[in-house]
Order: sequence, then C-alpha cells, then structure tokens
Amino acid sequence: MKRNILVFAEMKSSQLRNVSLEAVAAAKQVSGGGKVVAAIIGKGSSQHAEILAKYGADQIYVIENDKLTEYHPDLYLEAYTQLIREIDPDVVILGHTGNGRDIAPRVAAKLDYGLVSDCIKVTLDDENQMVLTRPVYSGKMFEEVKFTDQKAFVTIRPNNIAPVLQAGLGEIIPYTIQQEVPLRSVIKEIVRKASGAVDLSEAKVIVAGGRGVKGEEGFKLLQEFAKVLNGAVGASRGACDAEYCDYSLQIGQTGKVVTPELYIACGISGAIQHVAGMSNSKVIVAINKDPEAPIFDIADYGIVGDLFEIVPLLTEEFSKVLMSSAK
Repeated sequence: MKRNILVFAEMKSSQLRNVSLEAVAAAKQVSGGGKVVAAIIGKGSSQHAEILAKYGADQIYVIENDKLTEYHPDLYLEAYTQLIREIDPDVVILGHTGNGRDIAPRVAAKLDYGLVSDCIKVTLDDENQMVLTRPVYSGKMFEEVKFTDQKAFVTIRPNNIAPVLQAGLGEIIPYTIQQEVPLRSVIKEIVRKASGAVDLSEAKVIVAGGRGVKGEEGFKLLQEFAKVLNGAVGASRGACDAEYCDYSLQIGQTGKVVTPELYIACGISGAIQHVAGMSNSKVIVAINKDPEAPIFDIADYGIVGDLFEIVPLLTEEFSKVLMSSAK
C-alpha cells in the first residue's frame, strides 16, 4: 500500500531542527513507495529546502512568511490546515517538540485525523500496516499502535530514527498561505532563558546535574565538560528547585524527555521522576559519591566518587583525546 506522507519541518533560531530530518526518514520507511512531501514555514525557510530534498523529500513546500517565523498556535493552525487540505496526505509526521506537541492535537482534532504522539519507532508489519511504537508508564513499557483509519497524525521523539541521505532530487515549491485569521492572543516578546549552543532535546551528549552539584558554581563545571563533548547541560528537578539552574534545563517526568547517545548524570540520585525523562538514553554514565544511589541501577557505567574531583579530570582527559584525534 502506497502512502502519501506530509512532514512538517521545524526551525529553531533560523536553523533546521534535526528531528525534521528524522521525520523525513520515518516517512520514507512507511510510505511504501508513496510520495513524501515536506513543508517548512517561516522567514528564511527556503535555505533549508535543499537539505530536506537531500534527505529524501520528494517535494518541499516553502512558505516564506515573516508572520510565521515564530510559532503562534492560531497562525500555525491555519497554515497547517490549509496545506493539509490541499495536499490531502494519508499521514502527517512532525517532531515531538514543544511546538509539535502543541500543534499536532489541534490540527488532528480539526481535520478528524487520528493521533499517536511521542513515537520512537515507525515500521510496517507483514500486512503493510503502519506500526507505531511509543513508551508508556514513564518508559517502563512500550506499546505498538496501528490505525484502523488510514488518516493519521504522528509525532516522533528526537534521536530515535536516523536520518538517511538520499539522491536529493526533490522539487521545491514556493507556497503562500491565503487566509488571515483573527488572533486570540498576541506574542509581544520571546524570552529565551537557555541559550546553549546545543539544543537539549536533540543533543547527542547530555551532562546533567542534580542536588549533588551544590550550586551554580558546580554547574559551571558541567558546562565546561559539556562544551568539550559538544553536548548540552541538563538538570534534575531537585537542582532546579534549589535554583542552581533554570527550569528550562529540567529533565524528567515534569520536564523534558531526552534520548541522547550518551547521558552523564552527575550528583543525581536517580529518583523515578528523573529517570522517566532519560532512561531510554543509549549509554548512561553515573557519577555519585553514594554507592547505593538508585541511578547506578540503570547506569551502564558507574563512577563512585566526588564529582568535583572527577568531572574536572574527565574534562581534561577528553580535551586531550579529542584534540589529538582532530590533528
């Protein structure tokens, strides 16, 4: 069965988010030879069209619109709805990001599409039906979902589906949103508290700190370590509650859910609320002076000791290794 699939690509600070390329890869896996169409919205979106083509999009709709540069639920609802009605895809895929989590249920409800969110795997079964795998119960179990109706909305969790370079012959189509909608809210200012070079939700390496970091100065050690590894800094809720760092760095059941290739937990005890947000990381390293800390139960590698001694040593050694390998 051929499926025509529409992928909504997303930009952040004018840069194409990697999860958008993962969404294109997911679409290619289940299209069954059908058309994979990508759409990218906002000022400067045309510069990313060729990248989407190189990763497998057959057509790329480019919506250069200054009003849509920053996410606005009313405007994006209208833009997504208009494009879906014109293309009439069988499946719509986008990243399980802050924007994706907000807009997907809005559009799915308006157009009477089904919705499965936070998928970590998208495959076909023996009968060519689409099978969506998603974690449930804070990652303790996984469920497989199939749609009885072909029309479906899917959001995928970052860092779970590898992008694949293709021939890159996609057709680029400029597109204009025709309708104007009355705004129920107006965005006056966007304040970004976390300004790390690497997006936490898409980072391949995360260095996270808990109450054991003891303060803002302790987090500076983690920032130096993360910089060497080209990673991002995260935190447990305990560290955020203690005002060691901003809540935008919080990982856990009430924070961000991440799946990096390497997760280094520094001074984090391993409370279930935090584990729910990072337990699916590929490799977990725990640094804690308490050998009985629950974090060691899920860690692939554990270091028992004082993080204020261990982290600077690791930073120094990784700097040497990475510098020598770059020569």
